[in-house]
Formats: sequence, structure tokens, C-alpha cells
Amino acid sequence: MTDSPTAEEFEVVVVGGGPAGLTSALYTTRLGHDTALIDRGGGRAAMMLDTHNVIGVPESVSGNEFLQTAREQLEGYGTSLVRDFVTDIERTDDGRFRLGGNEGEYVAERVVLGVGFNDERPTPPLPRTGRGLHYCLHCDAYMFVDESVYVMGHSDSAAYVAMIMLNFTDDVDILLRGDEPTWSDETDELVRAHPVDIVEEDVVGLTKDDDGWLESFEFEDGTVREYKGGFALYGSNYNTELAEQLGVELNDDGTIDADDHGRTSVDGVYAVGDIVPGHNQIPVAMGMGAKAGIAIHMELREFPKSLEEIEAEGPVDGEAVPSISDELRETARAHGDD
Repeated sequence: MTDSPTAEEFEVVVVGGGPAGLTSALYTTRLGHDTALIDRGGGRAAMMLDTHNVIGVPESVSGNEFLQTAREQLEGYGTSLVRDFVTDIERTDDGRFRLGGNEGEYVAERVVLGVGFNDERPTPPLPRTGRGLHYCLHCDAYMFVDESVYVMGHSDSAAYVAMIMLNFTDDVDILLRGDEPTWSDETDELVRAHPVDIVEEDVVGLTKDDDGWLESFEFEDGTVREYKGGFALYGSNYNTELAEQLGVELNDDGTIDADDHGRTSVDGVYAVGDIVPGHNQIPVAMGMGAKAGIAIHMELREFPKSLEEIEAEGPVDGEAVPSISDELRETARAHGDD
């Protein structure tokens, strides 16, 4: 990465504009730290046709509407919103971080990685995501009460999701799509002891209703099975490239190893949301982002000074407070006048 004198400087840079990154930026901004949120657009939340399980947010709100409202809130508080794709990151000699994107360079004292993962998609033919193809059991199981449901996949996770769906409906199939099961012998014994059909043949066609919802799948043997929808369980590809450039420790499953407040093995680097272990849920991600934002504030805040600092530097001069930047100070004052 070239050392550019035009790099924009911030106290905090959040990479990733999903619910976790947005909430981290919300907290660091409102706690008085110059913050940039760098987002390339897209992401799993943006694909939501409806928002489920977020208290206070109606289901009629799409993922894009949810994210746009959040961005408008951040801009109103003084967060710098940057549309860019960060490709490189390094630690500088002064302990800060330099981030290189397709559109510019950025320097920060703290970095939050909220870059998530990409679901591994099965091969077509497939219904539209959110209209019969789903990835979040805890978000969408409710809509399949007493409906016919499929689970695509051949792993332990697929088998367990199929069995979990029996809590909501008595009509559950596992679609192997021509693959051999890779689940364990114990899981095999368990799933075959539950009223779940295992369909070995691949899908060769589908039908949809007038609203675009899945109606049925056609299989290689000519049979047709009707479904309201279902879940694809083929794993996740975690976006850990930036973390790896900094030497951040990863877990065996590919997630970033982080503590309860998002701190990683590299000082000053935080990770939140779907990139760390846990439930991949909007409220969970928002909680992670909030805790990371608070932790960063406690590291960066100027006051209170420690007794050691007071002894070395003397009492705090009244002219030195408040420590919030002039730009954020003016934005906060204007926000309060609205």
C-alpha cells in the first residue's frame, strides 16, 4: 500500500455496512469519536424482502429500507459514510491503521470489521431468495407453521435443521440433490428416527405462483413435490481477508476469534456480526456492534484522566474540555435543535 498524504483520518473506521457495523458506528459517533463507515453495498441484510424478528420494525420493511434508514440516522449524527471496497489494511509505525480501498485511503486509531460472510448457494434451479429459498431458521421458521418444507444439504447442519423444523410442521423433506450424506453415523441414525423424508434425486425444475413464491420442485425421477419453501444449508464463506492481513486469529470454522466486546487478537481491531461465532441475527449483530462501540469509547475517550496523568500533567485545564471534535460538536448541537 502506498503512503498517501491525502488519506482521510478518523478515530474509528468501520468496514461493513450491515446491522453490526452500522450500530458500531452509531455508538462511536454518538460517543464523540470521528467515525467513518466504509461500505461497498449489498450484503445479506440487503437481500431481505421482509424484516423479521427486529422489535419495532414492521415486517413490511425490506432489508434495503432498513439499511437506508440506519444510514440516514448515522449521517444525521455526523458519521462519514463512504461507498468504497476496502482491499488492503496495515498497521502503521505510529500504531494506527491504514486502509486502502478502490476509491481512497483511510487512517484510523481503531478498526471495526463487520464484513460478514456469503452463504454458499446451491446450484439452480432455485426459487428467489425470500420467496421460497431461505437461509435463517430463526428468522423464517415461523412462516412455515403447518406448511410443507424442504431442507437442501447433506451435512449434519442440514439434518438438524430438518429435525428442528418438526417443531413447526409435520411435512419436512431433506433434499440431497444427488449428493451422498456427509453427516455422521450418529446423525444418520437420529434423522432416520424422525418423520423426515430424505429425497436423493436432484431437482430439475420448479414452479412458482403469481407472486413469485415457490410452489413445487420436479425431480430427476419425474416426481413433483409441493413446498411452501425451505432452507439451504451448504456452509458459509467468511470474509476474513482483511483480518488475515493483520494477523488476526481465526477459529477453526473460519470465523474471527473475538471476545464479548468484539476485541480480536490484534490490539485496536474489533470484529462484529456474522464474521464472529454466534447466531446470525440482526438483533444479535446490533448488540455486538453496540458493545464494540462502547468498548472503543472507553479506550479512546480523553476523560477522566488517570491519577498518574494528573500527577504528571497537572489538573485538567478548563480550556481543554470538551474533547469532542469541532465538527461533531456542531453536528450534535444542530441535531439537538431539530
